Amino acid sequence: MKEENTVPLPHLLRLALSYAPHLSRDLFASLFALDTKFAGIIRQSREPMLAQMRLAWWRETLEKPVQNQPSGDLLLATLAPWEGEEAALCGLAAGWEQLLAEPILEEKEIQAFAAARGECFAALARLTGLSAYAETARTAGALWALADLAQGLSDTQERTTVHAIMNRTQMPRQRLPRTLRPLTILAGLARRSIAKGEGALLVKPTDMIVAIRLGLIGR
Repeated sequence: MKEENTVPLPHLLRLALSYAPHLSRDLFASLFALDTKFAGIIRQSREPMLAQMRLAWWRETLEKPVQNQPSGDLLLATLAPWEGEEAALCGLAAGWEQLLAEPILEEKEIQAFAAARGECFAALARLTGLSAYAETARTAGALWALADLAQGLSDTQERTTVHAIMNRTQMPRQRLPRTLRPLTILAGLARRSIAKGEGALLVKPTDMIVAIRLGLIGR
């Protein structure tokens, strides 16, 4: 299967990535690119079966040792630093696949999607030697996943379900370290959207101010 070698990131992810320190920048960049790739597969495929096939290809490819993966794909190449945590990336593909549920998304699919995204951030914390922050990173990532999903849903019932899950999700008190600053930005904007009852994470000038503050000082 032929895949594009470049994945333009959404504005919010580009902004968050700009605050990543050298130690974690490549990990965040590759995770954001893969996540954006999967989002594009869901958004652009008119037939759920076609999207399932593409996500299955990625899941099966990521399960293989690096030396057995197709060569020449830049995105796959950028995932090399994830050695040892490939299961999280495979789970991310499975998580996005949950959004293909019909006729509407139920709570179990939404929870599975958020958990899959959250686990990738837990894996990233472990890869940077911050295993003590893995659980906090997982919860923060899941919270952002829910807020990000909510802003893209048009179905009222689905949005209501996502918001209910978001309101039940409690962010741990533990503050994330500088190495995980992009996640601090994403989770901070997600918490703000919940508190204000708004969907969009980065639209108003005040949103940008909050994002920059989170990037600079982490709170």
